[in-house]
Amino acid sequence: MSETPKLSNIEKIKMAGRGLRGTLAESLLDSHTGAIREDDQALIKFHGMYQQDDRDRREERAGKKLERLYSFMVRLRLTGGFLLPQQWVAIHHAAGAYSTGVIKITSRQTIQLHGIIKAHLKPTLQTFHHTDLTTIATCGDINRNVLCSAHPAYSPVHEEVFAMAEKICAKLLPKTKGYAEIWLDDEKIYEPDSEKDELYEDRYLPRKFKIAIAIPPHNDVDVFANDIGLIAIIRNNQLIGFNIAIGGGLASTHGNPDTYPRLATVIGFVQGEENILNVVYTVATIQRDYGNRADRKFARLKYTIDKYGVDWFKQEIENRSGYKFKKAKPFQLTERADSLGWYQSHHKKWHYTVFIENGRITDTEMVQLKTALLKIAEAGIANFRFTCNQNVIVSDVEPRHKAGITAILTQHGVINEHESVSFVRQRSMACVAFPTCPLALAEAQRYFPALMAKIELLLEKNGLENEKMIIRMTGCPNGCARSYAAEIGLIGTAYGKYNLYLGGDYEGFRLNKLYRENLEEAAILKTLDDCFQQFKKHHQSNERFGDFANHYFFNA
Repeated sequence: MSETPKLSNIEKIKMAGRGLRGTLAESLLDSHTGAIREDDQALIKFHGMYQQDDRDRREERAGKKLERLYSFMVRLRLTGGFLLPQQWVAIHHAAGAYSTGVIKITSRQTIQLHGIIKAHLKPTLQTFHHTDLTTIATCGDINRNVLCSAHPAYSPVHEEVFAMAEKICAKLLPKTKGYAEIWLDDEKIYEPDSEKDELYEDRYLPRKFKIAIAIPPHNDVDVFANDIGLIAIIRNNQLIGFNIAIGGGLASTHGNPDTYPRLATVIGFVQGEENILNVVYTVATIQRDYGNRADRKFARLKYTIDKYGVDWFKQEIENRSGYKFKKAKPFQLTERADSLGWYQSHHKKWHYTVFIENGRITDTEMVQLKTALLKIAEAGIANFRFTCNQNVIVSDVEPRHKAGITAILTQHGVINEHESVSFVRQRSMACVAFPTCPLALAEAQRYFPALMAKIELLLEKNGLENEKMIIRMTGCPNGCARSYAAEIGLIGTAYGKYNLYLGGDYEGFRLNKLYRENLEEAAILKTLDDCFQQFKKHHQSNERFGDFANHYFFNA
């Protein structure tokens, strides 16, 4: 095991946290502040929450000598993005009673609610618990929500792959009973020996840990952007195993060239459920033991792998797991976008994918999306599946219910809105950013729709309105909307300014590259207009914009 010269403050908080309990119970009882104690702000993440404040109102409240307007974001653990209708109803009402009312689909196939005040945290989590939902292990230095290609019509083996995602999630869950004690009012029975956690011990992982499973040819999960990526290998409609990729992660830090985005490296093929679970578990243990616990900027698995080398890491997996990798099997990934509209799976059930811009489920004057989805859920005639592109699939619909769901979606303007969305907007995505994210340097989801409208006009001007480009925006370099893995990425550097990245591929095998720095809107549009003109004039037949940009703008 490597030796760390020192531990970061977060590491000390975790180890002293008594199974993630800290002083959270006391913090929740303190009515003199909307915040929780500083150390507890690190521990509450493991319970699926972040403390935030309304950054739009910081200056106003400071002028009145008031503390910041604190609230909490709460995120659910939904393996593969799956939700039952009664669970949707509970979330809908919890959002209305305790949060801003907006149900936010994340880029990791789950939902989160924003603006929950401290006094409403327990009622919110207890509402979830009554329908078998939980928020444990969706944030913090732990395995996060396990992703799985969302659409059941993608493959006859979808159920089998989804089941694997659930088993991986269960294998990597923490053993602490602190969640139930604090939020569900279970009896306080903290006994360290009874909560012995062989995976996480008392220190958990050095940093967050993300796993995704793709079903080729679909890469809707951005499989190589994860610490562990599993690519399902299917032959004659039979799942024979998974290629394993390790070391993906997109976060970086402006001005620090030692930090960087990285796509995962395929290291081999694994067969057999027990072997797959063992290999995944073993990767987590190696990261636990060798990951950087002194500097959190370098604590992700990608840095551990680059420090010790892919070959060393692969050998260590084999040594610990007792499984020798087989040679990776050939596979193809061709599409990252969701299949919008109605599709029928091999079970003869129907699935309607609804486009939801930046994942915000709410009602507007034109489209009553939130109301429509509630009506479908209350009827109990469909399940729901969230996608990594921040859309929702009204799923598992019996043929006899298809017309009724179509009528609800039509009545509330959803289908009409879906039919008018451009190809490029369908493939766009932005992170939350302002006003709640404390890391945001620039706007993202509030600003991106208006910018996209101007980009759509540029594409139309250049005769490119039918091009299927992937464009993504984040308010900081942390990569929550996976901008580094887009054909066009916009990453905030300061309020109103963005770095422009070009040249990622459409399928998700290649990162983009920095093209221009610190651009305001006018410069973004002028630069993209010039790029589109060059693409229109010089690209080869069937050449994607990202591939053209990669060789034309960087290798010309």
